Amino acid sequence: MRIKDFSSEQRPRERLCKYGPEALSDAELLAILLKIGNKQENVIEMSQRLIAMYGLDKLANCSLTELQQIKGIGEAKACEILAAFELSKRVHCFANEKSPLKSARDVFNYFSIKLGEAQQEEFHILMLDSKNKILREERVSIGLLNSSLVHPREVFKAAIKEAANAIIIVHNHPSGDPTPSKEDLEVTQRLMEAGEVLGIRVLDHVIVGKQSYWSWKENR
Repeated sequence: MRIKDFSSEQRPRERLCKYGPEALSDAELLAILLKIGNKQENVIEMSQRLIAMYGLDKLANCSLTELQQIKGIGEAKACEILAAFELSKRVHCFANEKSPLKSARDVFNYFSIKLGEAQQEEFHILMLDSKNKILREERVSIGLLNSSLVHPREVFKAAIKEAANAIIIVHNHPSGDPTPSKEDLEVTQRLMEAGEVLGIRVLDHVIVGKQSYWSWKENR
C-alpha cells in the first residue's frame, strides 16, 4: 500500500504536525527522512526493515558506502541518513560541552555515541580550560594505538595553539572491552611525562568500550 493511499491520520508527516515528533515510532521518523520507498515496499515498510535488520545504533555508524549497499538505499537516501545521525551526535556533544568535566564517566558520556560503535580505533584529545570546560576536541589518529601514531608532538600541537590548561586523552576499543593493553599504558605514561615538561597536564586517559569505560585516573 502506497503512503498516499493512507488516511491523513496514518501518514508520518501529518502525524508529526498534529501530535509532535515524540508521538512517532522510530520507523515513522526514519520514513520522514527517506521520503519515498520503492516498487516493492512503501517508505514505512522500508524503514521498519532497516531498523529490524540493523537497529538505529548500527545505522548511525554506517559509512556512506555501507548504507548504499542496503537494498533500496541509494546515494541520496544514504546522505540523508548520515546527515541526520551526524546532527544528533553533534547536539549530544554540544550539550556536554557546556558543563565542566568532573569525572571519567562524563568523558565516557561525551564520547559514547561518537565512539561506542566505531569500527576502528580512534585517538582523540579534549582540550580544557582552567575550569575543566571543553575548549575544543580533536581527533589525532585512526588505527591501532601505538607510539608512532600518537606522538607527543601531534597530541600537544593543538593544545598549545588553543592555550589549553589541560587535556584528556581518549580512544576506543572496537571490541567493546575497554581493558587497556600494554601499549595503551606505555603511550599514556609517555604523554603524561611530555605534558609535565610542556606545562599542560594530562588529567586522564579514558578508553571507551561499547557499554563501559576504563580510566587511568580511576585505576592508579
